Amino acid sequence: MRGNGIEITKDLTIPKLFVRQCKKYGNDKVAMREKEFGIWIPFTWQDYHDNVKYLSLGMVSLGLKRGDKVAMIGDNRPEGLWAEMAALCAGGIGVWLFQDCMMDEVKYIIDHSDSKFFVGETQEEVDKALSIKDDCPKLKTIIWDDPKGMRNYHQEYLISIKKIQELGKELDRKEPDLFENMINEGHGDDICLLFYTSGTTALPKGALLTHWNMLTMGRNLMALDPCYDTDDFVSYLPFAWIGEQMMSISCGLQVGYTLNFPEEPDTAQENIREIGPHVMFAPPRLYEGMTRQVQVKYIDSTWIKRKIYEFATKVGYKVANIKFEKKHVSLSLKFLNWLAYITMQKKLKDHLGLSRLRHCYTGGAAMGPDHFRFFHALGVNLKQIYGQTEIAGISIVHRDGDVKFDTVGTPIPETEVKITDEGEIISKSPSVFLGYYKNEEATEKTLVDGWLYSGDRGFIDEDGHLVVFDRSKDVMTLSDGRPFSPQYLETRLKFSPFIQEAWAIGDERDYVTAVMCIDYAVVGKWADDKKLNYTSYPELSQKQAVYDLVQEQIEEANKDLPGPAKINKFVNLYKVFDADDEELTRTSKLRRAFVGDRYKDIVDTLYSDADTVHMDTKITYEDGREQRIKTDLRIQKTNV
Repeated sequence: MRGNGIEITKDLTIPKLFVRQCKKYGNDKVAMREKEFGIWIPFTWQDYHDNVKYLSLGMVSLGLKRGDKVAMIGDNRPEGLWAEMAALCAGGIGVWLFQDCMMDEVKYIIDHSDSKFFVGETQEEVDKALSIKDDCPKLKTIIWDDPKGMRNYHQEYLISIKKIQELGKELDRKEPDLFENMINEGHGDDICLLFYTSGTTALPKGALLTHWNMLTMGRNLMALDPCYDTDDFVSYLPFAWIGEQMMSISCGLQVGYTLNFPEEPDTAQENIREIGPHVMFAPPRLYEGMTRQVQVKYIDSTWIKRKIYEFATKVGYKVANIKFEKKHVSLSLKFLNWLAYITMQKKLKDHLGLSRLRHCYTGGAAMGPDHFRFFHALGVNLKQIYGQTEIAGISIVHRDGDVKFDTVGTPIPETEVKITDEGEIISKSPSVFLGYYKNEEATEKTLVDGWLYSGDRGFIDEDGHLVVFDRSKDVMTLSDGRPFSPQYLETRLKFSPFIQEAWAIGDERDYVTAVMCIDYAVVGKWADDKKLNYTSYPELSQKQAVYDLVQEQIEEANKDLPGPAKINKFVNLYKVFDADDEELTRTSKLRRAFVGDRYKDIVDTLYSDADTVHMDTKITYEDGREQRIKTDLRIQKTNV
């Protein structure tokens, strides 16, 4: 079966496809660019091939064998992709870790995966590997990329990528056919990636994905939304997230589009604007950040700019709603929309780096309808993707012209989706994983007769669209007995520029409450304009004026909700939920069971007559340092 002119067979592997594309494009086309020291540095497909070839052979000369695991950690950069492809070409299995993983997480994944090689970008990643090496007996070689700070490291098992490539060139001179022979030994059913899930409930589980899984997923997505080898894609989301692997590897290799790597994670938004990608995939938090950025600029702008924005937004929303309902846009409205485009939308899309976008996806968590409407009002073709790591990232997507903001779309080709009697979403496709590494019990629960049990509740509507309600364990029962998704309420709250995170509580309770995390930068700017004095996040969050501001946002979100789902009480937390404190997963999903236990005193107080709660807790910084926080938080009632 073909995808983008490439026949995807059981014999095809990612390395075979890689070599084929390198031969096709050679020095005639740029495969990737990296921004360094303010300059975009290009690498042709021939450069890509040569770097991977010698890195792969170098790893083999150091003892990498077929089936060995290679763990990788660092920012998105060409060397990271070269390391992954090099491991795959030698028949190895790639294991990615998030850049901001704490030491315990690094140790767990390296040890559990039996990783033999560790590839780190900088001194920081090397230090993490060195500190856990004694606890990970299978780990033999630590590879580094950036020489900064590495001068005084002399351990014999430490080696640079450049040195490994030199070893690879030596081996290539001795055995010139070895690289191609290793690649030709591979088969589509071989495992290529060991991908650790985000672990919302327990320790991360390692999902085993094959070349066939990854390539069929890319083929089926590209069959719906074709991309071209003239397209640009910006790779800046962690390679440890399946969504980035989908676009950079599965789709990117089949299509042959150019990957662009930002200078630093902090400059990603600016670099996206410079490139102007044709296709983009990001979790909701990125789009939420863009929305917040626009809203803050609106608040700070002049009267005339605000009026132009209000006019253009009003027209944009009207057109978007008509298109959502699949109705005809009148000529007069088309003219007004053109006017809105000229006066505001064009400049705003350019500022956000969205002016050339053809396909724009979000996935990994729920996105609220308000954010969806906002981007469609700008004329951005934003579509929801639904899937899991266990199905190589995607099973459902919106079709062009058939976007419903309260659904996640319809199944991609070769994918079946059903709802069980209990309301659980199950799916079957060639992209369903083999199982969990060293965890037969979890595999048997998740994979039944070829069907992947998602753990999500949902239903299929009258148009064949899938509506995802929430994780089965997270669905709460309101006071009147009806089920309700806390995630839906939280995404509505986060549409406000002043709210960064929210946690809705109310399962089998008399009423719904919320724990709110303000956006420090936005609320801080608002407080400065109001001449409010504060020195820290905890102090600002507890100001009465800030409580009243947050209450306004909550009451706006409450407006369209049924009575039992409205938020009655809330508290402003003294900090933002953080993955380093284990309150969020590395993909920014709320770990409800954990925060429920950690903030039990707050929850108990929200459902009592008390109006303050005393907190005495610890927060953890990325470097492992801890700080004790003692503070009193106020409980405030809303007008419901």
